Amino acid sequence: MPNDPSRKVILITGCSSGFGLLTAARLASRGHHVIATMRNLNKQGALIEEVHLRGGKVEVMRLDVTDRDSIAAVVREIGAQYGYLDVLVNNAGFGMGGFFEDLSDEDIREQLEVNYFGVLNVTRAVIPYMRQKRSGKIINISSVAGTYASPAFSAYNASKWALEAFSESLRHELKFFGIQVLLVEPGTYRTQIFDDNARKAKNFYNENSPYFGLSKFLEKRVRDYVEDCHKDPEDVAALIEKLVNSKNPPFRNIPDIESQCLYFLRRLLPFSLFETLIRKAIFSKLAPEQFPVNKA
Repeated sequence: MPNDPSRKVILITGCSSGFGLLTAARLASRGHHVIATMRNLNKQGALIEEVHLRGGKVEVMRLDVTDRDSIAAVVREIGAQYGYLDVLVNNAGFGMGGFFEDLSDEDIREQLEVNYFGVLNVTRAVIPYMRQKRSGKIINISSVAGTYASPAFSAYNASKWALEAFSESLRHELKFFGIQVLLVEPGTYRTQIFDDNARKAKNFYNENSPYFGLSKFLEKRVRDYVEDCHKDPEDVAALIEKLVNSKNPPFRNIPDIESQCLYFLRRLLPFSLFETLIRKAIFSKLAPEQFPVNKA
């Protein structure tokens, strides 16, 4: 059992790539006891390499946020090895793109099962350890997409909006036990969420869909935007480290200026004006032939 109070026991989900990988490697290099989890252990190579480069040490375990048995196994191991948990970082998730009519029920349910119910599953399992110690931090990786919505991401937006509401409510509940619930709301970064972790609606490429032209247009807009994005994902890992070490961090934490501006515009502007800005920003280059309106 660790004796140094500055070395925290930290459980992170979704560590095979992106923010989870960078956060696990960063915190491990600072001497924390990091339990880095992922659904597929065959993908741990990049994490192990990054941890090695930074001179840290990490424990890798399999955890599927939709599989309560795998969650229970990890939490039992943490209990047996350490007896408590200081920090949970709920990072696992993916993005589902597609217009609502092109999304199947299975598409939407899968998005919510991972991004929302997955967070609930892991959080429910670890709260007793934090409650017993009367301290702890639950850091939920949301998105600026949890504060406003955009076309063709209704399932993703819904999962993040639900996470925002859950986190705010849980924050009130757990304050009685000295447990802090925090949100991190990044904008767009070049991570695997737009590559290996990206999913498309069942009918995204269906040429008979009335949204086919729009889908292709938005797919290119997103791809071009991501390729031109120069924000460093390490900034998000640095922010999470700051929250881990802060005594009384704020509830909402937005790492990049662009997303901070979007958040404040959404709160300050009348919805009709904000809606106009979003539509112009997204569809300003849409050609009429890309949106045939004669399809049923």
